[in-house]
Amino acid sequence: MHCFKVTALFKDIRFWILLFFVIRLFGITNAPLETGHSWRQCFTNMVTRNLLEQSPNVLYPKVDILGNSSGVIGSEFPIFNYLNYLIAKLFGFQHWYGRLINLVFSSLGLLYFYKTINSIFNKEVAFNATLVLTTSIWFAFSRKIMPDTFSVSLLFMGVYGGISYIKENKISGLVAYFIFCTLGMLAKIPAIAIFSLSGFVVFLKEVPKRRRIVFTVVSVLCVMPVFTWYFVWVPYLAKTFGYNLYASKGMIQGLIEVKPHLDDLAEKFYFSATHSFLATICFFAGTYFFLRTQRGIWRWALLTVAILLAMFIVKTGAIFPTHNYYIIPFVPVIALLAGYGISKVPKKYQVVLLLVIGVEGIANQQHDFFVSPSEMYKLELENIADKLIEQNELVIINGGKSPQDMYFSHRKGWSVNSQFMRNESRLDSLQSLGAKFIVINKNNGLKNLSFRKKVFDNENYTIYKLD
Repeated sequence: MHCFKVTALFKDIRFWILLFFVIRLFGITNAPLETGHSWRQCFTNMVTRNLLEQSPNVLYPKVDILGNSSGVIGSEFPIFNYLNYLIAKLFGFQHWYGRLINLVFSSLGLLYFYKTINSIFNKEVAFNATLVLTTSIWFAFSRKIMPDTFSVSLLFMGVYGGISYIKENKISGLVAYFIFCTLGMLAKIPAIAIFSLSGFVVFLKEVPKRRRIVFTVVSVLCVMPVFTWYFVWVPYLAKTFGYNLYASKGMIQGLIEVKPHLDDLAEKFYFSATHSFLATICFFAGTYFFLRTQRGIWRWALLTVAILLAMFIVKTGAIFPTHNYYIIPFVPVIALLAGYGISKVPKKYQVVLLLVIGVEGIANQQHDFFVSPSEMYKLELENIADKLIEQNELVIINGGKSPQDMYFSHRKGWSVNSQFMRNESRLDSLQSLGAKFIVINKNNGLKNLSFRKKVFDNENYTIYKLD
């Protein structure tokens, strides 16, 4: 009886989701200082902190690296930041709240991914696919202060609600479908790749016509706020305030930019997506079996996702092949096909495949749970700045394109490269715009400026006052 209970536990996907939730709590309170994408996490936290300290108006997300301007940017809808803001409002701002928010929602996303696949295929495929997804790139990014896995998780929750409406006429499911799908796409528009699969409900003849019509109308209503935000409001913000986080490319320009990065592009599929070469093999095998055994609507669904993926790659140009997290909205499809392939082998070998895939995926991402001691010095910058620089005084810092140094200084101003700092006339031009201090991070390729008044100096930072 005891052995039976243990076996049943291991076959319950909720056990594995909870286990991996606990594992990923390791280092959850780390500041965004890890090697991978710390700049993007600092950028996200900047928006959150400005919601808390300036205005909680989500229509005008703000960052700190735009000099003496308002700091308003055209970016994704800050629903992720707003949840972070609500917690900070209650308990005070901390660097790591976004990690926990993302981990909670991304774990729920895994559960609803499983439920969705189970409702369409079967428990075996759903179980295998969910474990592959859990140890894929999802493993590390579900605990980063970024909205990528968060947005896709909201889509899973919404799509499952939509399925419950289609199958059982549950109005609550339809409401969940509208709310979560809309918020998911607003949080990160590439999540529309998952939402696009909902369109195939129209072609399910076994579903009553009235239900299909209602579902289609609600689907259109889901897209309307997303279209308004990304194609009306964000361009307005970019035009009015001069900064847009996204740079969509034309088809020809995108192809030109992608061409030199074809090796990097291929790597996103054979490694970055799953962090497991065995999972990639299962993905290719699963694609073969899927196309061989599935007919009609599901083939068209797979083709639709492939077309959207191709368009997304081209529209982002060089960004997609050089940034691994852009593959995240498509990893669930890869995991599904890998799980489908694994289900075609005898059960005793399925366990072996899943075990090896899990070990490989985690081993290739475990470094992301640690912060190098050499990066911890950045946490002292705010305390240093508080002693010398008023909160409203603008600074120039040699952080380059990364907002990390400005974020940890908790100040606003200009983040420039070290070469820019060596040009006195350029510094004078920023001083005329209101800059009061220069902050030099000595680890960024510059040690001193001989032509400025030094007011602070230690092993890592030098600060100059602009008279």
